[in-house]
Amino acid sequence: MMIPFLVSLTGITVGGTMADWKEKCENEYHLKSNGISMPDSVDWKLVYEKKPLGRNLLKNPAPHGVTHHEPPPEPELSEVPPDYSNAPPPAEPKGDYSGWTKSRGEMFSEDANIPPGAVVCYLPQFSWLTMEQRVDLLAEGLWPELLDDFQPAIAIDDWYEESQIHESIYQLQVRLLGSDGQTVIKEFTSNPREDLENYSHNWKQVSHVFSGYGPGVRYVHFLHRLKNSFMVEFHSTLVTGSSVIVKPSKSS
Repeated sequence: MMIPFLVSLTGITVGGTMADWKEKCENEYHLKSNGISMPDSVDWKLVYEKKPLGRNLLKNPAPHGVTHHEPPPEPELSEVPPDYSNAPPPAEPKGDYSGWTKSRGEMFSEDANIPPGAVVCYLPQFSWLTMEQRVDLLAEGLWPELLDDFQPAIAIDDWYEESQIHESIYQLQVRLLGSDGQTVIKEFTSNPREDLENYSHNWKQVSHVFSGYGPGVRYVHFLHRLKNSFMVEFHSTLVTGSSVIVKPSKSS
């Protein structure tokens, strides 16, 4: 049996020449027909293996193990209130938070709407759970000429649960950052208000497409905040379907 002998020299990589990998990328994404230049300086083998276009660049997009293709789980109410005398109550929903950097704010109460003289047995306490990721676009397989000259569409998507625990339960902030990881080139924020007059328990979608953002983008910083509450029992706001997708085209 013959064993193929593969070498790595200038213009030659394991599995074929750089021209071969460039052709594979063109067949995969139709870059030229979309008006995207394909300079020889790009490592097309890396681009082909990373497949950075059209896929979700966020890790672990559903940390709570739920999907927006199914209704959100109904909150479980105990017949007997839980006993937290020997242990603190939950501070966040159960889940796998790998890939996310998370932090929790201090618990706080809101008593502005309590009439004077009213007797309050329990007052709900709220806290924000912050979850964030930073995507290194070059490390994911994109190349400077694509980001600077063509400026492909960068699509953001997120789904949060109508938990109905407060009129403000979700916030989203997505920033396109420069090479220093600090300079903000473009930003999108969302802070929706919930209608508590009518009960609804579904998923709500928040989406945005960055386009024409200018040269220099190298990172995408994705951050969302979810409000949780505690009054006798713990109630959470879930999230799923978070995504950052760079498309091999410009937004229309």
